[in-house]
Order: sequence, then C-alpha cells, then structure tokens
Amino acid sequence: MMKTGKKSTRPAVTYREVTAEEAGQRLDNYLFRHCKGVPKSHIYRILRSGEVRMNKKRCDANYRVRAGDTLRLPPLSVGGRDHGVTPPTPSIDLPVRYEDATLLVIDKPAGIAVHGGSGVSFGVIETLRRQRPEARFLELAHRLDKETSGLLLIARKRSALNTLHEMFRTARQSVDKRYLMLVKGVWTDPTQQVSVPLRKYLTESGERRVCVDAKDGKAASSVFRLLARWQRFSLLEGQLKTGRTHQLRVHLAHLGFPILGDEKYGDFALNKALQKEGLKRMALHAARLGFPHPQEDRRLTLVAPLPAALVGFIRHIDATEERRFSAREMANIA
Repeated sequence: MMKTGKKSTRPAVTYREVTAEEAGQRLDNYLFRHCKGVPKSHIYRILRSGEVRMNKKRCDANYRVRAGDTLRLPPLSVGGRDHGVTPPTPSIDLPVRYEDATLLVIDKPAGIAVHGGSGVSFGVIETLRRQRPEARFLELAHRLDKETSGLLLIARKRSALNTLHEMFRTARQSVDKRYLMLVKGVWTDPTQQVSVPLRKYLTESGERRVCVDAKDGKAASSVFRLLARWQRFSLLEGQLKTGRTHQLRVHLAHLGFPILGDEKYGDFALNKALQKEGLKRMALHAARLGFPHPQEDRRLTLVAPLPAALVGFIRHIDATEERRFSAREMANIA
C-alpha cells in the first residue's frame, strides 16, 4: 500500500506498509527490492542518517520487518527520474524449467546479473517481478555469477525461502548442484576431489575476489569428473560439496586448469585468443540441480541443457582437434 505527501514539484516522501509475505526479511534487503536502481551505498546512507523511519522511529539495517509495519522513505531519484516510476520491462528471455505454487526455476542466460546493484540497474529477479506483476513474492533462493548460465531457483513463498536457505546452509549433502565447464589443459583423472580452503577479499577498486588461503580460508570441497578432453582443453562436470563464492572457478585456477573465458581467475591471453575462435563468454553452466521440495515430501531433479554458444564451441574444438577421451555423458551434451 503506497500513499504520498502533498503535491509538489519535488519528489515526494512515500509510505509503504509491509505485507505478510514480505515479513521476516532484513530492512536493507527489503529496501533493495523496493528501491530498484538506487545504489546500495545510498540506501545505507539514508538508514544511518535516520531518514528512513519504521513506525515513526529510526531503524537500522538489521531490523526484521513485520507485517503491518509502516515504512517512511525520503524522496529518492534514480538517473534523473523520481523513485517509484517503473522503467520499461527489459526484454529478457528467462526460460522456465520448473514451476509450482512454491518454486520457480529458470535457465538464466550468461551475462545477466541475478539482481541489480553495483552499477547494474536490474537483474533476473527485478525482471521477473516486472514480468509477473501479479506475483506477491519472488526472492532468490541462491545465486549464480553474472557470466554463469543455468539453473536458478526462486522462492514464491517466504516459508519456502527460509526452508531453502536453511537447506543450502546446513544440509549440503541433500543438495546436488552440478556444473559443466570447459577448462584449459589436459585433465587426466576420471574423478578428483579438491578440498582447498578459500578466503574472500576486496580489491583496491572494491571488487569482490576469492583466493586460496590455507591459514584463514574457509573449508571448500569440490568434485570434478572428466567428460571429454582434446589437445588443449577438457570438459568437466563439477559438483559442489560446499557453497563458497566462486568456488569452482578458484579451485580450477589453483590447479592450473582455469575455466575458459573467466575474466577474474582465467588465462587472460588465452581468453582473448578464444574470442576470435567464437568463445565470447565464460564456459561455466549450472546444468543440474537436485534438492528436497521445501514443502512437499518429494525430491526434485532438474536439468538445463548446455547453451547453444557452448555446444557450438565444443563442435568447433571437435572439428579442429583430436578428441582423446569421451565419456558416455558427452552424447547428451554435444
């Protein structure tokens, strides 16, 4: 429910009532959703300054909103337009791989962020909300990197979202997340488990990165399975046993098998050369997702086929290099 103050040529103070479906989330996350396009730094500034009021009182970012709470927002503008004016819905095809009253699973294209922020005005979740204005609740249950394609899980109920978050956090053995990736080099082991601790840090420019750190890093475990290899490259399946940021990308780079097209941890000279051969994206795809349904007594297993751009590059490799190994799974990939 939205109402505005007196008419003015200036942007108006706005008031919003928290619904039952929105209850339980942190105030900063609530604001990120409803203030689309407003930089996160600005959201935190107006919280610190007390310009945001909840039930007529100051409130910090950690506050959990409750049904019936009344939120006061100061005038906000984004790129020269008043906050609250909805921009045109981006034309993005988000193929649906599964949907019910509780869940929505899409096949995210590469090159699209899962949410807006950090200079990105919109992402998958904002696009879905604009494409489905009748949906009362849509929230990301997990994330994929911008340049990664594949299965992305969205909750349609807060109760399901809470269950999924807890499942991903504490019951990793019940969640089966598998990726396909093309890497530099000739991989030899049919199956290899990698357990190397990882640590997140920020670069001088404020960019999020991850590095191997045996002393201060958090435990991270991945399993890699060889599907095919050629003279220069290998196709692997990677299975997450833990869910650290950029885990597969950093583990493979650490082993000397960087993912093709990876602009953060890859072989930059090789990436540039491969663009001329037709590879214009990171060769990482979230291909399989298995998990217990959060509100029904059954298990879901979903599959997203390898995108045409990666299938085309595999065919290019096949045409120019000798394939030295091919697992049976390759028949379903390219």
